[in-house]
Amino acid sequence: MKDYQTLLNRLEASGNLRTLPEVVHRGKFIEKDGNRMLNLSSNDYLGLAANWQLQDTFLEELKKSHLPLSATSSRLLTGNYAVYSEFEKILADAFRREAALLFNSGYHANIGILPALADKNTLLLADKLVHASLIDGILLSGAPFIRYRHNDYDHLETLLARNTGTYEQIIIITESIFSMDGDIADLRQLVTLKKQYPDILLYVDEAHAIGVRGPNGLGIAEEQGCIADIDLLVGTFGKALASMGAYVVCSRLLRNYLINTMRPLIFSTALPPAQIAWSKFLFIRLHQLQPQRNQLARISQTLRDCLAGKGGEISESHIIPFITEENDTTIQQAIRLQRKGFYCLPVRPPTVPKGTSRIRFSLTATITDEEIRELITVLQNN
Repeated sequence: MKDYQTLLNRLEASGNLRTLPEVVHRGKFIEKDGNRMLNLSSNDYLGLAANWQLQDTFLEELKKSHLPLSATSSRLLTGNYAVYSEFEKILADAFRREAALLFNSGYHANIGILPALADKNTLLLADKLVHASLIDGILLSGAPFIRYRHNDYDHLETLLARNTGTYEQIIIITESIFSMDGDIADLRQLVTLKKQYPDILLYVDEAHAIGVRGPNGLGIAEEQGCIADIDLLVGTFGKALASMGAYVVCSRLLRNYLINTMRPLIFSTALPPAQIAWSKFLFIRLHQLQPQRNQLARISQTLRDCLAGKGGEISESHIIPFITEENDTTIQQAIRLQRKGFYCLPVRPPTVPKGTSRIRFSLTATITDEEIRELITVLQNN
């Protein structure tokens, strides 16, 4: 039998042993071991998860709707409640696309869409820094793949020129805001490349952008004006939208094909109808949340400026790395910040490349300018 304890001991010795934190949530604060800390590691980018007024309003609506707390089956069996179709139409209309399809999570979307669409006659070209869920989807597809250098579109074009005509189709895969560095893909350039070559699909994961970017909160694709040219635009509800689940907006043809071939959709019990209603409730209010987006942009810029030269210069968003390189240094820095009242977590290999261990600041709109200044004071007095 495999010696799992020895393997765990090796992880601990290398500083890579993970444990589940025992914490209590108090709005934008975390309580751990009797200490109250500002949460700087949350994906609740708009601060909606602890907005009790919104929750109370929704719960009153939910009481009237009598939507159940379980779908009890896959959507292809008896789990396809009307609220799913209603929300998918709202999504498609908001993005001005033909269709949308809901999933149980962003992970489900990324490990399901690519294996459904790709086979040995498809080449997948993925940015080097795409999320683990996309890497898993690529591997599950069994399709040949190449990972182009991060945001290096000259390299991507070289790969397109070399491989066009060899495969039935090529799928370009990227995130819009990258989850560890917080930098942004040039989606317009990717669209331009897609149009220069035949049989290309463009797949964009907007997990960290939906809600927080664009005039209506629809993400980087909206901000850069290229929603219509992205074949598969994926987003999640578990971050800025303070819910659970994910979506893709696409053509009606691709939606119908995914319904028939995407295993996580076919073989999973659907999310509770009440959960879908909560996601819909928040999504239709996105256009009203520009003050939150403005606040998030302001404090993010302030922290990026502070960390210029240490990782802040890389970020273009609310995800800001503070790169300390070595695991031990990163862990000690996280402990120090927690002692000062800031809940920050170390991110180490294999989540990030070796030698780039970091504190990953993930900011939310409920953080005040004063709180960011207090953090900066602590960082500058390191």
